[in-house]
Amino acid sequence: MIKLIVQIPCFNEEGTLPETLADIPREIAGVDVVEILIIDDGSTDRTVEVARECGVDHIIRNKKNIGLARTFRVGLDACLRRGADIIVNTDGDNQYEGADVPVLIQPILDGQADIVVGDRRTDQVEHFSANKKRLQNLGSFAVRNLSGLDISDAVSGYRAISRDAALQLNIVSSFSYTIEMLIQAGKKHLTVASVPIRTNPKTRESRLFKSIPKFIERSLTTMVRMYAMYQPLRVFFYIGMTLSLIGAAPILRFVYFYMIGQGEGHVQSLILGGALLIIGVIAFLGERPVKQPCL
Repeated sequence: MIKLIVQIPCFNEEGTLPETLADIPREIAGVDVVEILIIDDGSTDRTVEVARECGVDHIIRNKKNIGLARTFRVGLDACLRRGADIIVNTDGDNQYEGADVPVLIQPILDGQADIVVGDRRTDQVEHFSANKKRLQNLGSFAVRNLSGLDISDAVSGYRAISRDAALQLNIVSSFSYTIEMLIQAGKKHLTVASVPIRTNPKTRESRLFKSIPKFIERSLTTMVRMYAMYQPLRVFFYIGMTLSLIGAAPILRFVYFYMIGQGEGHVQSLILGGALLIIGVIAFLGERPVKQPCL
């Protein structure tokens, strides 16, 4: 028996949740049971009451608002405990077309993918601003290079995950799970596919795009953190190389003035360069694997 659970992270979604739930099909070819799980992230409106009125199967409540990424992880854990073979994640603002759930899970049912990402084809979405389209294209480009996965819409939250893949994911970011999941999937050699999906008209402003500079900063932080977690040797090598090169510059400056007899007034360059060079060497040493003693 194959069980599908559709999880929906929610924060103050009382107005859009009924339509979101109504669009999710309860009968899908190849699936025996379809259930819906709501993760309420500390809502202050009637989100939970609306979910109960709409006949949601499971409701998980965070005691306080912990953010989208952590709420997503709470949902994954809850779905696994309830025996989900496939987990579909969608948004509570009805951004994604619920009728596309069968399309989204088909590569998993066919045994062709561990994770499937819904491609919104953002360039064709009329209500996306030009800046949002550029940011998402740039973000997807960066994630493709960091993860090694050919996914055109890397920040899409509409995705299906097999049970085996969900058991291997460990979301640690507090910002957004989309980027982190793909980098982890690529480094863990999971098979990730992409399928075109439809979107609905905008119902509210995005809560991740309150400030574009802040969004860029947090996205870049997530990328660097995840890349460093799975490629520590390469990251520490580049850090050590950069610091060493920067440190070499003032040292060479001191050597130049010393050779022409003016080194006495430029000792600070030697001190600064030496400090940076030492930090660079320490970074190089940090990227070396530590050999454990034989017992």
